[in-house]
Amino acid sequence: MAKKKNTQAEKASQFKASGIVQSQSIIDTLEINYMPYAMSVIISRAIPEIDGFKPSHRKLLYTMYKNGLLDGPRTKSANVVGNTMHLNPHGDSAIYDTMVRLARGNETLLHPYVDSKGNFGKAYSRDMECAASRYTEVKLEKICNELFRDINKDTVDFVPNYDNSTTEPCLLPVSFPTILVNMNLGIAVGMASNICSFNLKEVCETTIALMRDPGHNILSTLTAPDFCGGGQILYNAEEMRSIVDEGLGNIKVRAKYHIDEQSGSIIVDQIPPTTTAEAIIDKIVDLVKTNKIKDITNVKDLTDINGLRISVDVKRGTDPHKLMLKLFKTTTLEDTFSCNFNILVGGNPMVLGVRDILFEWIAFRTECIKRRVYFDLTRNKEKLHRLKALEIILLDIDKAVKIVRDTDEEEEVVPNLMIGFGIDREQAEYVAEIKLRHLNREYICKRTAEIGELESSIADMEGVLSSKARVRDIIIEELENVIDQYSQDRRSEIVYSFEVDDTADTEDAVQDYAVNVFVTREGYLKKITPASLRMYSEQKLKDGDEIVSVTETTNNTDVLIFTDKHQCYKTKLSEFPDTKASAIGDYLPAKVGMEQGENVVFVALVKDYTGYILFAFENGKAAKIEMSAYATKTNRKKLIGAYCDKFPLAAAVYLEADRELLFSSSSGRVLLVHTGAISAKNSKSAQGVSCMTLKKGQRVVSVKPYEEGSLLSPHRYRVKSLPGAGAMLQEKDTVKQNMLDF
Repeated sequence: MAKKKNTQAEKASQFKASGIVQSQSIIDTLEINYMPYAMSVIISRAIPEIDGFKPSHRKLLYTMYKNGLLDGPRTKSANVVGNTMHLNPHGDSAIYDTMVRLARGNETLLHPYVDSKGNFGKAYSRDMECAASRYTEVKLEKICNELFRDINKDTVDFVPNYDNSTTEPCLLPVSFPTILVNMNLGIAVGMASNICSFNLKEVCETTIALMRDPGHNILSTLTAPDFCGGGQILYNAEEMRSIVDEGLGNIKVRAKYHIDEQSGSIIVDQIPPTTTAEAIIDKIVDLVKTNKIKDITNVKDLTDINGLRISVDVKRGTDPHKLMLKLFKTTTLEDTFSCNFNILVGGNPMVLGVRDILFEWIAFRTECIKRRVYFDLTRNKEKLHRLKALEIILLDIDKAVKIVRDTDEEEEVVPNLMIGFGIDREQAEYVAEIKLRHLNREYICKRTAEIGELESSIADMEGVLSSKARVRDIIIEELENVIDQYSQDRRSEIVYSFEVDDTADTEDAVQDYAVNVFVTREGYLKKITPASLRMYSEQKLKDGDEIVSVTETTNNTDVLIFTDKHQCYKTKLSEFPDTKASAIGDYLPAKVGMEQGENVVFVALVKDYTGYILFAFENGKAAKIEMSAYATKTNRKKLIGAYCDKFPLAAAVYLEADRELLFSSSSGRVLLVHTGAISAKNSKSAQGVSCMTLKKGQRVVSVKPYEEGSLLSPHRYRVKSLPGAGAMLQEKDTVKQNMLDF
């Protein structure tokens, strides 16, 4: 198979060179051309490894380490960028951008790796650009001692660089779990990584606790993420548990603010890590311009050398705390950090929870410790072996001198010493290289006195290599030293749910009035006021389209749009402009940004999230989901897994209260089902219960609310218990329904 692919590739290359175009299977094109590129991006660029670094980070830091920037003075950034090109064959701009993110001046990382001087921009600013590399200066931060500790003792593997002119480490032998201490984002081909940062002390303490007890409750020591920009983390126990167990979850972060006592202005000085000051200001200005918020008179960016500072001036008499609650819900002053702990383990991308990541790091660090101890053990054994020769010579120094003096040829000195003292070649070479001034009893006695210490050290090292507990104790001791030297207080404040005041009315900025909402089969929505509806009675529709629902509600209503991809898009009815009957309306897939090929299957208009949504599936099952399951407290616009994806959906019905529904099957049978007989579920993925029994090849084709009087003999279609087969629809009932429809 591989031979065939190579042949095809060679042919394609020949044809291309000769200007001939040849057709090729799309499968072969993907395998030959695209897959190697995709895997290169995943493995060699975008996804971090267990040491917490991407290749670009590792190459840059290792270059700085080799250039003596761990202890030496700062150097121009341009020098580091140029030297890094020996390992990283990219342009200077890409390398410098990598350095900027690692620098203290940029304020991206909780524990920066680069000590910077000059303008490195700010992570919280979209428009504040860093100075050119020829102006700024850098060196390594003190914490980098923990990244390169014992790297020269064979603790990690080294590989040739891209032109085989030097070597570089595959990983750095980090002495603490850097993968969780600093934030790391990456987008590859078909996958991404989004790792939030945690407090260094909490991470190290959690690692120590896990080494002592693998069943340790991580949430008792690793409470929540900690971001460089601070902010308030709105604690959600369920999401945190998901992050710890699965590596997936959402962290809601709010900005921190205070009220200026003199001016009464709101001063925002900490924002979520997912936004920028400019984005927040632009959104506030937009809200004021569209008259959605009327209490703000001015907003200014007062960021200076002392840090972030956004000033929001308010009208006299305005409650600033109530206004901030509005801004939290309408701007990115409150935002969500989506965690996706995707890392490379042994070259394979894996999404791991915090517990599994720490176990992988412990295994990695254990291997580093063993390799370091084995390296020292080997060197000590070699030294002991040489010193044993000195111990032998100590018995007769004159004999050694006589052997050397009496030897006619230089190349015979070593063999003669080997014969004269019964030592091997390595020992004889060592003895032969001793200077004449050292051929005294005092020097040799001092050196041979080391033999006892070496033997004791070798025995201790062999004990470490044979004992998991000894290795564990070494790792724990190193982690405790890291805590003592580099730990710092939390920057992000944890706010638990009972401390969050969301009771204020944040919708009063939106004008509320009566509207009629029309939804069509093709996915168009029209919001028309009663006055406008009275003026124009005939509804304009796209050719072939038809209206499937008409609802009387008010402008302050949530719109839930369910799609055939089992997703739900949430928006506000107030986001739709008032229109007329003569307009086609807003196309929902474009309005809410649906995926390509995604279609609307049902639209629900809700205000207080009471009642239920009943999902009826083609196999006769029905799931009654409580509306509260869709009442998210965050500003999420999209919910995945909005309903069960195991069976094809036949219909969905919004129920404010239990009532009878009319199930119709492809065989012509009809069944009246009272929804009170179906238990309500809070899980959106519930598969439901069987309502209508069907024969092979049959399916449910429609489910509609039953209107009293629409059937002449409704008792024929009811059953005492579910499931039921129903009955064939009689002609008189068909006529009655058609009359009511007309």
